[in-house]
Amino acid sequence: MEETEEKTIELEEGMECVQKGLNKLKIIIEGEPESFTSDEYVMLYTTIYNMCTQKAPHDYSQQLYDKYKEAVEDYILTIVLPSLNKKHDEFLLKELEKRWASHKLMVKWLLKFFRYLDKFFIKRAEVPALNEVGLSCFRDLVYHDVKGRVTDAVIALIDQEREGEKIDRVLLKNVIDLYIDMGKGRMDYYVNDFEEAMLRDSACHYSRKASTWIVEDSCPEYMLKAEECLQKEKDRVSHYLHSSTETKLLEKMQNQVLITYTNQLLEKEDSGCRTLLKDEKVEDLTRMYSLFHKFPKGIELVAEIFKQHVAAEGMVVVQQAADAANNKTESSGGSHEQDFVKKAFELHDKYMVYVKGCFADNSIFHKALKEAFEVFCNKSVAGSSTAELLASYCDNTLKKGGSEQLSDDVIEDTLEKVVKLVTYISDKDVFAEFYRKKLSRRLLFDKSANEEHERLILSKLKQQCGGQFTSKMEGMVTDLSLVKDNQTHFQEYISNNPATNPGIDMTVTVLTTGFWPSYKSCDLSLPVEMAKGVESFKEFYQKKTKHRKLTWIFSLGQCNLNGKFEQKTIELILGTYQAAALLLFNASDKWSYSDIKTELNLADDDLVRVLASVSCAKYKILNKEPSGRTVSSTDHFEFNSQFTDKMRRIRVPLPPVDDRKKMVEEVGKDRRYAIDACLVRIMKAKKVLTHQQLILECVEQLSKMFKPDVKAIK
Repeated sequence: MEETEEKTIELEEGMECVQKGLNKLKIIIEGEPESFTSDEYVMLYTTIYNMCTQKAPHDYSQQLYDKYKEAVEDYILTIVLPSLNKKHDEFLLKELEKRWASHKLMVKWLLKFFRYLDKFFIKRAEVPALNEVGLSCFRDLVYHDVKGRVTDAVIALIDQEREGEKIDRVLLKNVIDLYIDMGKGRMDYYVNDFEEAMLRDSACHYSRKASTWIVEDSCPEYMLKAEECLQKEKDRVSHYLHSSTETKLLEKMQNQVLITYTNQLLEKEDSGCRTLLKDEKVEDLTRMYSLFHKFPKGIELVAEIFKQHVAAEGMVVVQQAADAANNKTESSGGSHEQDFVKKAFELHDKYMVYVKGCFADNSIFHKALKEAFEVFCNKSVAGSSTAELLASYCDNTLKKGGSEQLSDDVIEDTLEKVVKLVTYISDKDVFAEFYRKKLSRRLLFDKSANEEHERLILSKLKQQCGGQFTSKMEGMVTDLSLVKDNQTHFQEYISNNPATNPGIDMTVTVLTTGFWPSYKSCDLSLPVEMAKGVESFKEFYQKKTKHRKLTWIFSLGQCNLNGKFEQKTIELILGTYQAAALLLFNASDKWSYSDIKTELNLADDDLVRVLASVSCAKYKILNKEPSGRTVSSTDHFEFNSQFTDKMRRIRVPLPPVDDRKKMVEEVGKDRRYAIDACLVRIMKAKKVLTHQQLILECVEQLSKMFKPDVKAIK
């Protein structure tokens, strides 16, 4: 058989065939209604294949590689660049979009024809791939030539859109993507040739806009425009800019529109932050926070204005309470104090809604609210401190027959608010002292409406102010809870020892000295009926406990006596001092002041109050000579057998004693002890400290309970 040799394709012949194919490809790319037939395609592919696979010296791979690059460059120089140079602005962008698409199509076709070359020659010769060569040609010959004009045209279109004109966003997206394509996914060309210029232009655009808005618009109008622009810039990024641009673009816009005019905008007269707070413009305040919350300068100014506004409203409440106290009438009584606390609650509730809603629960605004309340909650309100008023308000809420009948949920909510206000007052020790005094009266005179509520507020105070703050109060509640068991054991003791029975019903409340407020004790000469009961309890208690001493506080006692008057017998509910005084009239119908004093061994101030309560007040159980509204040491008293009342059971109150001054003095005394203890505690821990450091440390530790006086520390 004969062997058939394949004919060697010479360079000139082969290149002529390749050139013919390339010419036809140009015509197709330019949109002529032609296409390659299958024979033409196979012929061109085979020719290139054979020229690459022929043995040397007829292997024309390098010449074909050069021909590929030459074809691409020729197409760019003869067709692409001339067409681009004729166009400007948006027409330039459209032409570039078209030419880039045509270029990619051409390279795609060429890769099909030169596939063998791309697959084998590239690796062997270690030269750039054909696709890369095509991109490099376009970048070097087209992109670098037109990029400046293209960037200007793109920015001009973006500015047109910012002014409200409709633009071709798809065109913009395709042209902007070209910057990224030129870097093969790297962002260098996008950033250096487009983004930087676009950001500079954006800054200038918004600088011009903001300078006009700040003069012409109110604060809410300005913020609406700023918010709208922010949203539109985000929209632009999502439609045709790269996502990495968003942060930079918004920063430029916010710098020009918000940061530059922060103070001017927020403090605008008649429409700034103060006015929005005053007019309760919740939506505008929410927008303000949304716009400024990322800028420390802006958000701190909003918080400061918020703080000043709340503090000013608080001072109005303080002034209203002072005015009400000065102008109080019979109908209003002492309700101005209750009104102050209620208004403080309402103020706190109102602005806590702002903090949690408008200001997104931001800690800066919690701090601002706290500092605002600290301003007016530490002012004197109609001569009383807020600490006293809160203690009184609690007392009114927790005692039986308080001013309002509230449900458990409402009481719990009220106590929560009280505790919150307590955290704002600097003299927490004053609150503690007044609260303890009022708690003692509720517990000792059975005026507490609900033990659970008493324990609830103590647990809340403990949570906020620490265990030391409530330890004494908790001890008081515990003491009262043990009274019932103690009384049961006392009754059992009397039953087992009939000789000790005093002949009267007697209940003794044993209190732990350290827990309760200090009370004045006196050696009251008790009537026989009472004295026996006291002795019986002493015997019982000594047998029950060891090394414990009982001190009797008769001023806190309560007695029920039957008063046998001519018209009817009336049960009298009295204090121990009052009962002891009235029981003297069983022995004689008439007594002088001096005799009563000698018999009872009472101090003048106590005796005057006792005798005034039963002879000068509402219930005149004794007749006084001479008659009058005050008691003197020369007066004589006689049992009023004609006394009567429509009730069969009456409570005879003692004239109130204003012990506020005494309580304030006790607080002052306790503070001196606290300062001493704190100084010792610090020096034991630190061993050596400078004078200044010691004072600062002491102030820091004590300020949790009260604002210490530096002079006292020194």
